[in-house]
Amino acid sequence: MNPHQTHAQALHSAPQTFRVALDQLRQADTRDEVELAEVPAPAKLAPYAVAMSADVNGRDGDALAVGRFILLYDPQYSQVWDGNFRIVTYIRTSLESDVGEDPLVSEVAWTWMVEALDEASATYRQPGGTASRVLSQSFGMLDQQVETIDLELRASWTPAGDHLNRHLTAWSDMVCTFAGLPPSSDGVIPLNPIRRK
Repeated sequence: MNPHQTHAQALHSAPQTFRVALDQLRQADTRDEVELAEVPAPAKLAPYAVAMSADVNGRDGDALAVGRFILLYDPQYSQVWDGNFRIVTYIRTSLESDVGEDPLVSEVAWTWMVEALDEASATYRQPGGTASRVLSQSFGMLDQQVETIDLELRASWTPAGDHLNRHLTAWSDMVCTFAGLPPSSDGVIPLNPIRRK
């Protein structure tokens, strides 16, 4: 989108296919615990894009998990994406070091993504991503803080079909799972992220 256009102008001039996709996203059922907000989308990834941030906060207001959801659209079919749309996501939470050091945590994070998409009947192809564990140690006047490990999932996939709302629904469930909230469906075991005092 032209950076000199207002958001409303850019949306009005966007292709009908992209405007329909935005309407579908607005129809997504997302969990009440997720605070969604539209944020500026990256300008160089695709001709058209929309981005949302998500925060899941604890009772004390501290963030339990944060994330980004970006829908990209290129009117020219992308061979790399295998489609015209691509969804790019990011989710991060902090874990106690004893949990975060488990080498299987990264694999579990990827499994959560796949299961959330399947649970929401969000069909997709060409998934890819990385799950990372980042150790944070504090020093000096902060050395009393608990050593933590941030779990980060960066993933993307090409949505298939006309139900883009299901992808946002699935992603909001992923963010809640990262936050350690009880699952909205059976069979998913929540992680216990750090709840800072």
